[in-house]
Amino acid sequence: MPDLNEVTQDSKNMALLSWIGTFFLGFIPGLILYVIKTDDAYVQDQSKESLNWSITVMIAYAAAFILSFIAIGVVLFPVIGLCHLVFCIMGAVSTSKGNRFRVPFAIRLIK
Repeated sequence: MPDLNEVTQDSKNMALLSWIGTFFLGFIPGLILYVIKTDDAYVQDQSKESLNWSITVMIAYAAAFILSFIAIGVVLFPVIGLCHLVFCIMGAVSTSKGNRFRVPFAIRLIK
């Protein structure tokens, strides 16, 4: 875990960009920052978390699509979208303060 006293404003901004970008563009911003910012532990950590969250959301949407054939998925689509919005906002607020954010039930595929 990165030391909160050592998190620079640039690192906070990049992590914030990762979370905001995740809401609008899915896994792409998290993946780009994860690959490019290898020298910054805080950005690496938060881009990895946003990437894991976006992968979790894609899996949830795929499951909801399959379940939509029996009408349950139709209810799940707005719930997944709302959860995605809430957790991306929480991640953005947390990283703008320089705190580490973890989504409680994200699948941790990238460690």
